[in-house]
Amino acid sequence: MAERPTPVLDVLTQMTASSVEASNLDTHSLMLVRLAAMAAIGAPPASYLLSIGPAQDSGVTLEDVQDVLSAVAPIVGTSRVIAATGNIARALGFAIDLATELEQYDE
Repeated sequence: MAERPTPVLDVLTQMTASSVEASNLDTHSLMLVRLAAMAAIGAPPASYLLSIGPAQDSGVTLEDVQDVLSAVAPIVGTSRVIAATGNIARALGFAIDLATELEQYDE
């Protein structure tokens, strides 16, 4: 079998998983905190992409995401929250494209 076509993404995914394991927070809380931090720093879509799987696995819902973004809006500002919303949407689109590509790769 050939090497996977996403070596950088694979390494970053492993790093994300390690950080989840190293925390004493429950995974659900950790993912919400990470979301808030990403919104605060203006994280790019790729940063959100790395958290999609763990967030889903921990039960984070769309309502949770909306609640977090609403909670941090007064602190980080409107433009950061709007940027975060767009970057999350782009990350989800990329995740769908990547899953489709990997399905074809694995066949």
